[in-house]
Amino acid sequence: MAIDGATALSDEQVVLEVLSGRTAMFEVLMRRHNERLYRAARAILRDDSEAEDVMQQAYVNAYSHLGQFDGRARFSTWLTRIAIHEALGRARRRGRYTTMDPETPAGRVVTSTGPDPEHLAFSHELGALLESAIERLPDGTREVFVLRQIEGMSTEAVATALDVSEDVIKTRLSRARAALRRHLSDQAGSVATGVFRFHQPRCDRVVAAVFARLFHQATAGAVTPIK
Repeated sequence: MAIDGATALSDEQVVLEVLSGRTAMFEVLMRRHNERLYRAARAILRDDSEAEDVMQQAYVNAYSHLGQFDGRARFSTWLTRIAIHEALGRARRRGRYTTMDPETPAGRVVTSTGPDPEHLAFSHELGALLESAIERLPDGTREVFVLRQIEGMSTEAVATALDVSEDVIKTRLSRARAALRRHLSDQAGSVATGVFRFHQPRCDRVVAAVFARLFHQATAGAVTPIK
């Protein structure tokens, strides 16, 4: 089956194709989920280049353990969890991540001294303002907001990805919304899909880098070679 004909297949069907020997179809999964993984990793690390590196490693890890995907969760959730685990590990090793205690306040967003928020809500500046506000959310709430509000993942899927309870996700999302100024929260549904985008050139770069890593591992006998 050609990659061009894979658009009608579900993630789980593509996984079966890869496991059956059509390993080049792993590219389909990468292109489908590049933006989600980028947003998830960047929400934790707050660094573009580190987020890209996490994505690449997450894909390598996913490919190497694809046979362990058991279908109990959606493939997208399983893949996102791998990326989150990698991102959190890096952030914590560098002492740059402190999960918010459930009993502590979520903190506050630094207020803007720019134009009237009501006018910004209808201008191109709102996207940048929203990104800045999200960046200031505390660790623990920031990735929940990105995955739930921007990526549109369900509470159950985010809880699975972050390995916490659904109640924790609901609490953190509520605190994230409260920390963002009300006018930003009200407008987020219509503008959030435009922030932290992962455009075509970067998508191509990640796909190429992942295949290069997998080829290197294949020559060492660590993974099945991409065909």
